[in-house]
Amino acid sequence: MRIRPIPPDELTPQLREVHDGIAGLVTEEQGRVVILDDDGALVGPFAAMLHFPTFGVPALFLQRAVAAEARLDPVVREVAILTVGGAYGARYLLYAHEQTADEVGLPAAQIATLAAGGRPSGLSDEQAVAHDVAMALTSGRILPDSTYDRATQLLGDEGVGELVFLIGSYCLIAMVLNCFDVPVPGQGPATGRT
Repeated sequence: MRIRPIPPDELTPQLREVHDGIAGLVTEEQGRVVILDDDGALVGPFAAMLHFPTFGVPALFLQRAVAAEARLDPVVREVAILTVGGAYGARYLLYAHEQTADEVGLPAAQIATLAAGGRPSGLSDEQAVAHDVAMALTSGRILPDSTYDRATQLLGDEGVGELVFLIGSYCLIAMVLNCFDVPVPGQGPATGRT
């Protein structure tokens, strides 16, 4: 990891409030995911967000809005998130959302395939189109008309809008994680780095 998590007692009062809010919210929503180190400091993308609060705190607000206003089926959301994680190889994102996907009922074989960057068999139509949209957008391409039309047919206009902001917000998270080489808790730094 290229930046150290900031222990809560080293934060300004404003950032301590942000820290405590994140810790409470994520623990409530994703209880199996480790987000605090032994010193009580936030890990994962949250460490970078606290190091760079001018940009990190607004990014947190986007993440909260994408979660708080979610209307898409949770499994559809997790397919899209794991597709982003697999496309970017963002270890912490995959660690956290493999667990979340399991909790919402995505089968283990599909989780593994998505995390490896593949397209699993057996996805529902809505799950498959979420994967296709995420794959196209993470590859930097314009979404093909046929994929956009299929997504609109299956998810509706509002669903497509939600999906795009979900994908975009997790692309940001993946980039933050990869830039700062954020490891999976308990596994230490990446191996094979040059």
